[in-house]
Amino acid sequence: MTEFEAGAPCWVELSVPDLEAGKHFYGALFGWSFEGGTEDYGFYTDVRKDGKSVGGLLPGQTGASAAWTLYLATADAEELASRIGAAGGKVDAGPTKVGDVGYQLLATDPGGAAFGAWQAGTRGGFEIQGQPGSFFWPEIYTRDKESVDPFYEAVFGYAGQQVSEEPFDFKLWSLPDKPYPCAARLQMGEGMPADIPAHALVYFSVSDTDAAVEKVRELGGSVSREPSDSPFGRSALVSDQQGARFALMGPVANSTD
Repeated sequence: MTEFEAGAPCWVELSVPDLEAGKHFYGALFGWSFEGGTEDYGFYTDVRKDGKSVGGLLPGQTGASAAWTLYLATADAEELASRIGAAGGKVDAGPTKVGDVGYQLLATDPGGAAFGAWQAGTRGGFEIQGQPGSFFWPEIYTRDKESVDPFYEAVFGYAGQQVSEEPFDFKLWSLPDKPYPCAARLQMGEGMPADIPAHALVYFSVSDTDAAVEKVRELGGSVSREPSDSPFGRSALVSDQQGARFALMGPVANSTD
């Protein structure tokens, strides 16, 4: 079982109104396969890439929008729930024991972005990440950095590094004693449509960002930010055909790596 340090991104789940449509879209885009999904377990479906676990897929509640949920690892979900409340967040559900698989907790940060926490049982989380068709990393989109920054830094022990200020207010977060970032925070400015709520944006690795963007369009999805290069790679911001927002990250244009 893969082990994750407390605070590390360890799992993602997609909740969609139409489960079969979700399978079709992501299967065609990322080459995912799907296992389980029986009524006994609420149609929860394990998502795999080349036989390795990369996330979960489940039918959303009636009336709920399609959305990705980011999970952060914890060694003690009960203790984490207390810290979330003390730091100004809200525990929405759990901790809930999921058979022998682990404990699930769902919460909302002070800025209104939903996230999950996972205490491992027999499942630690991703079996692969950073490879094409798997999780790359997350960014917390918020309109309240003054509350959100200290929340994550207190609850998960993140060390923050402010990379840029307005109009692109961006901060990197690293786990204690780690030299590389595990997540980031973006302050949504005036240029961000007001109807986009605070949320955790999940990035997935691809081998060719431009080709993946065209595939998103072909499958009925939409593109809100065209591919562009950055120090981290070539990224784009897209939505699936049911409205769930996510991002793509691949090698920079004309890269020889």
